[in-house]
Amino acid sequence: MKKIRNMDVEWSYSGDRGTEHWHTLCDWFAQGAAFPDQSPIMLSEKIIDEKKSSVDSLTFHYIEETFTEKEFKNTMHFVPPNTESYVVHQNQQYRLTDIHFHTPSEHLLQEVQYPIEFHLVHMNEEGQNLVVGCLFELVDKTEKFSKLKRLLEVSERAHDFVFNPVLFLPNERTHYHYIGSLTTPPTKGPIPWFVFRQVEEIDRQLVKNLKKDMLEFNNRPIQSRNNRKIYLVE
Repeated sequence: MKKIRNMDVEWSYSGDRGTEHWHTLCDWFAQGAAFPDQSPIMLSEKIIDEKKSSVDSLTFHYIEETFTEKEFKNTMHFVPPNTESYVVHQNQQYRLTDIHFHTPSEHLLQEVQYPIEFHLVHMNEEGQNLVVGCLFELVDKTEKFSKLKRLLEVSERAHDFVFNPVLFLPNERTHYHYIGSLTTPPTKGPIPWFVFRQVEEIDRQLVKNLKKDMLEFNNRPIQSRNNRKIYLVE
């Protein structure tokens, strides 16, 4: 193993730099993979350990703000320069720092893998991440994403967009909560995860525009549960 710490180490989802080899590419990736409770995992009401009230989980404080579209880490990201939106979990504020997607979904719900999963990544003042996962079915048209769809159709890459990230959240806020890791190198943990149970709908054409020039598949395989606790928050 090459004993280096390099923020620019190349990695992919297949081949000799694919998911099963990430931990061998550098010591930074190896250190992340050493955390035992990796993500993603399969989520189901059959395997939850406990139900919790939403007051024990997280609250959203999202507003309309500017996002810049950037390509890195093998997917397209919406990055808010001013990080005005945030969530509160256990009395700590986590700022929204990034929205990106994986195709197909990384988490499985009730043993089903969906076409696309968006990750809304947050960070607190100590640099601790928190991730919210939203899974989607593809449909020919939905009004919910019409504004973003129009903006993507007329823009070039690296364009700025203005929208409220609540757009990605379902109306029904029941979700699974567990402790895992990042799903891209260095796959570090512990990371609080919140994955919504309700699967939403998103425009097929919007996803096509987002995936332009991207990898066809950019999902990390399901990881072992390792006896960790999974909660359903209602």
